[in-house]
Amino acid sequence: MQRTYELMFIVRPDMPEEDQDKLISNLEAQVGTAGGTVKSLERMGKRRLAYAVGKFQDGIYMLMTLEGEGGMVKEVERRLRVNEPVIKFITVRIDEEQKRLAKIKAIRDTKVRGKGTRAAAAEAAAAEAAANAPAPAPEPAAPESAPAEGAGAETTPVSA
Repeated sequence: MQRTYELMFIVRPDMPEEDQDKLISNLEAQVGTAGGTVKSLERMGKRRLAYAVGKFQDGIYMLMTLEGEGGMVKEVERRLRVNEPVIKFITVRIDEEQKRLAKIKAIRDTKVRGKGTRAAAAEAAAAEAAANAPAPAPEPAAPESAPAEGAGAETTPVSA
């Protein structure tokens, strides 16, 4: 059964680019011979380690997404274990997580769509009610205001 795995490994910070390429091509070849495929490879670059591993404070991080069987993962991990430039590695099965996230997303999409249609229907009903309602009566005009002070004009009281 084909499963999806993420393989994160850290190599020595002083490892040259050519040796990194060689290590990656060896791992890809091993995955291919074991019947798996490399879906993606991400070079995350040089980063500080959370704690010293051996004598290293930094490392070059790489993330591979693999698809294959459990035996393939065991062989790749065995090769990483005996490869001296590899400081640390971890393999995580992610296909179950992807299924769970897809299910959550589908549920979220149906809820959002449901709210969207209800909100649109309520808005349309409010607009229709506003169109059918009688127009409000105009407000009476405000009394004439007095001119500003200092304008030099005399004011006369308005009698009722």
